[in-house]
Amino acid sequence: MDTDERFDAVVVGGGAAGLAGALTLVRARRSVLVLDSGTPRNAPSAHLHGYLGQDGQSPAALLARGRAEVTGYGGEVRAVTAVAADRLPGGGFLVRCGDGSTVRARRLLVATGLVDELPGLPGIRERWGRDVLHCPYCHGWEVRDQPLAVLATGPVSVHQAQLWRNWSEHVTLLAHTWPLTAQDRELLAALGVAVVEGEVTGLDVSEDRLTGVALAGGTSVACRALVVAPRFVARAGVLTSLGLPTVGVERDGQVVATCVASDPATGATALTGVWAAGNVTAPMEQVAGSAAQGVRAAVALNADLVEEETRRALEVHRAGARADPEAGPGPAGR
Repeated sequence: MDTDERFDAVVVGGGAAGLAGALTLVRARRSVLVLDSGTPRNAPSAHLHGYLGQDGQSPAALLARGRAEVTGYGGEVRAVTAVAADRLPGGGFLVRCGDGSTVRARRLLVATGLVDELPGLPGIRERWGRDVLHCPYCHGWEVRDQPLAVLATGPVSVHQAQLWRNWSEHVTLLAHTWPLTAQDRELLAALGVAVVEGEVTGLDVSEDRLTGVALAGGTSVACRALVVAPRFVARAGVLTSLGLPTVGVERDGQVVATCVASDPATGATALTGVWAAGNVTAPMEQVAGSAAQGVRAAVALNADLVEEETRRALEVHRAGARADPEAGPGPAGR
């Protein structure tokens, strides 16, 4: 891959948003390259849910099928990480990759997703996406009616307890490091959510399954799933290298996520020629919504290319008419 390679669109990110966008563009007869770092956010999960027609499929299988669909229409997918991009003086972009290679693009669609910053407790990362969870719409059905514990680390935690109560009557909020207000405690009591004081120090696991959490005082609280509130951090290196800053998403005065702003309808960023889709711009979006964003951004990107090509065709047409004002229309014009 070198700077002589040029594509109508380079899609940075090979997750649901990026591949859906690439598929839309390659079916629009655009030359498309997908740069895929191979690190999808949902890789720890065995199955994805809530995606019509794909419910229960593994994330890896969905992406493999998506890559095959993109390449089946003539698109390219490369296992390489894009680290930065430069805007070229004559138009378009130069994308630089972690292996030292570069590629040129007329337009960019960035769908690099986010990283879940998890609470700093032993064992959390290893069980993430299995029985350490955060989204009830993704995993609630699988742990319905079981004893669940919510780890309170920030302003989202009480809301999580309220939400997960919809899937199980056996929800306990672990106060941990977050001070609960009197209003919080009243709300939880009204819902029948027990509150356990004390800092959580680790997880209790038996036969590779979560059985509870350990408290600093030496006691344990039984649960089959632990709900946590990660901090969602955008993988925004390519976008920030182009001068597009990340912005914080706040709840009750605390930043719970970062993202790069884009138009909700089209994915257009503040930089002409660059679109964003998926969790890098919408941290709360699920797989199906991210794929839809990728499609919408690709449609807008293609429309932008069509406008540019039409403008250039008009310039050539008008220049020819000025050069030979008496020439009649060619065969295509008759």
